[in-house]
Amino acid sequence: MLSPSDSVLIALSGGADSVSLLHILSKMREELSLNLYAAHLNHNLRGEEAVRDESFCKILCKNYNVELFIKSVDIKTLSEQEKKSAELCGRLERYKFFDELSVKLNAKIATAHTASDNAETVIFNLIRGAGLKGMTGIAPVRENIIRPLIYVTRAEVEAYCAENKLDFVTDSTNLSDDYTRNKIRHNIVTACREINPGFEKNITNNSSVMRDINSFLELKTSKLETELKTDKGYSCDKIDSLPDGLRNEFLKFLLEKNNIETDFKTIKLLSQTIKNRSRIDINNSVTADCKQGFLRFIRTGEKDKFSPRELKSDVEFIYSGKKYSFSGLKPTDRIILIRTRLSGDSFTFTDRKVTKSLKKLFIEEKIPRENRDSLILAADGNTVLWLEGFGFSKQGKGLFKVRIEREQI
Repeated sequence: MLSPSDSVLIALSGGADSVSLLHILSKMREELSLNLYAAHLNHNLRGEEAVRDESFCKILCKNYNVELFIKSVDIKTLSEQEKKSAELCGRLERYKFFDELSVKLNAKIATAHTASDNAETVIFNLIRGAGLKGMTGIAPVRENIIRPLIYVTRAEVEAYCAENKLDFVTDSTNLSDDYTRNKIRHNIVTACREINPGFEKNITNNSSVMRDINSFLELKTSKLETELKTDKGYSCDKIDSLPDGLRNEFLKFLLEKNNIETDFKTIKLLSQTIKNRSRIDINNSVTADCKQGFLRFIRTGEKDKFSPRELKSDVEFIYSGKKYSFSGLKPTDRIILIRTRLSGDSFTFTDRKVTKSLKKLFIEEKIPRENRDSLILAADGNTVLWLEGFGFSKQGKGLFKVRIEREQI
């Protein structure tokens, strides 16, 4: 977790866990040439008690000769404005504060999470049905965040404080069952500890195993995504052939990649949709379509409406991430419009001399439904002269030139 000359920002609440962490890192400061800082966020939720905690952290850091950064946030008002629980809002604001300081100081963030915190997190995730990832618990290291106390229990931390005569403050809200985590701590954890006094460390060990399994599956699903992806979507046949567990993890991976909220019910419905080669609305803005044998996620309103323009001379425009260039128009009496498809449009192949409606052509060529209304074409009335993806028709061959490039981002 630490290397010589590291800068470390300690998340300091004033409680037993963070006070122990400050004490331990201070003892290691000279040996590892550490640059220590501390950060305290005042949530303004507990009146005078919150003021007491802030004052305690100031005195503590002065005694340890550690620079302290303090920020005050009205979490109650913020949670009401953002329609989030005070618990979640407080956590988000804390990490936002820590991240800003971490960048400014070029420091790792050290939090005082213990094996007891990890056990509570795993139980909470199990209750809400979080799946494998939820069973991985609190990672000892995540990006620039380190958790040096993750392998010791809260009881061991309190014993350490007593042994070293360390003062700390107690958050009175931790004593009530108003918060979900407190209910777990006071009731479920207590019962589990009676059954097996070592259960917190057992859960921490199991979390480590689950992280290894989860890492393997993330690597496997990432490779599968490359193997199964085609221009038309993800092969339903190949997804169907996967073992149940791997298929579910792969579908979860795809949903998360497309920023779609995942749960057991959604994954089960999506799996059934693939098996039936059908179509389902996952939510108000996303549809999963498997009717053509390929899984595609369609977002409503994703394509911008294209405004038709007349082709009289050279024309250039950018649409849907691509740059279109029409040039070299030969003299003609035709009124040529660059547009998207309309009812009654038809296309005549230059080699086969066969004329088909665009509707029939798109169905036969398995053009995804969501793409049909965004393909650019040039037409004289309903006679298509050029069609994106198909080229020139018999009537349009040699009449002008077209070039398509991906827009440079």
